[in-house]
Amino acid sequence: MTEPVETDAGPARITWHAAVRPRLVLAVSHGAGGGVEARDLKALAAALPAHGVSVALVEQPWRVAGKKLAPAPKTLDTGWRGVWPALTAPGLPVVSGGRSAGARVACRTARELGARAVLALSFPLHPPGKPEKSRADELLGAGVPTLVVQGGNDPFGRPEEFPESPRGTYELIEVPYADHGFAVPKRADTTQERALETITGGVARWAGSLD
Repeated sequence: MTEPVETDAGPARITWHAAVRPRLVLAVSHGAGGGVEARDLKALAAALPAHGVSVALVEQPWRVAGKKLAPAPKTLDTGWRGVWPALTAPGLPVVSGGRSAGARVACRTARELGARAVLALSFPLHPPGKPEKSRADELLGAGVPTLVVQGGNDPFGRPEEFPESPRGTYELIEVPYADHGFAVPKRADTTQERALETITGGVARWAGSLD
């Protein structure tokens, strides 16, 4: 089911993949350079409803409008705040999530919106080649249980570059060989299917611990 939602940043869109007996809603948005057709978002939408998690794929207003470049972070946060009432309408706890820029939005707004937890897919810890421009404060400041799923070869931050998690602030699952889009090279000692299974299986187990 696709649901249009009006926000202060323009019309957004939610595509629902509902569980039969849901206990959680996982709301995930896309990055700054792509949409909800990203391989990890599609895989989660296909897999998680069987685990009692309804998945809401959120398209930010700029994407709905057909623009190619994402606006400033402040505008992304405004769009996310605008869809939140529709995400909480089923009356279930909501896990706030996204990939890349969407993960940053989820971290920045989680406490304010009352998210049950945060799922950060391919969190852009720093711009490629610029580790000194760290965004770790956004991740560490989410204020709710957080799961990071990160490709082993992500140029925006490899798993070993992430800071230690103070007081269990977040957990991290590594997807071996994967890049920022969770693509794995053909020469890798794994498959694309296995990489996606690592993502969906890890998120399903983590979501099950949130009860």
